[in-house]
Amino acid sequence: MKRLTGLVLTAAFVILQALCLAPPVDAATQQVMMQGYAYGPAALTVRVGDTVTWMQHDQAPHDVVTTSAPVAFRSPQLSAGQSWSYTFTKPGTYSYYCSVHPDMRATVTVLAAETPTKQPSPTSSKQTTARTTASSAPSSAPSSTSPPTSSSAAPVSETPAPAAPVTQEAAATGPSLDPMLLVAGVVTAVAVLCLLLVGSRPGG
Repeated sequence: MKRLTGLVLTAAFVILQALCLAPPVDAATQQVMMQGYAYGPAALTVRVGDTVTWMQHDQAPHDVVTTSAPVAFRSPQLSAGQSWSYTFTKPGTYSYYCSVHPDMRATVTVLAAETPTKQPSPTSSKQTTARTTASSAPSSAPSSTSPPTSSSAAPVSETPAPAAPVTQEAAATGPSLDPMLLVAGVVTAVAVLCLLLVGSRPGG
């Protein structure tokens, strides 16, 4: 198990190292032909990070040796069908020649790498839009709160309505007690009349 873990860690390290050392995606590769005892093209323009490959097509050997350059380099002697590549890391003008055939001369001009252009305008416009929306939100708030004020006032005006049934019920309950009083009065009156009739009879 430990051996398997070690292999996995080693593989991960190798992959990460390969990714770190890999050339940038934007880097380009240019070719210079060594043919007819001349470099073609004799003047080449590239950018920092680009790679130039010299292809040898002559039967006689050739090489690439800098005579004036920010960074000096020298290739091995190349036979027919061989090639050699160099990646430029510093801007400037690189003049070189073939040490076997000094009349073979050429230059490579290396420009600084392109920097991605920043576009702050869309971001600033989005921020401005966000601020405008945020500032307009409070102003619209009062207009939205005004309708609840009128709706809340409506129930206040309607509250006296239940009072009417209460008074009607009170009025209705008042007359309901009068029949009892009338019955009591009628009974009392009948009893009084009976007593009077009994008292008014002549004695026998």
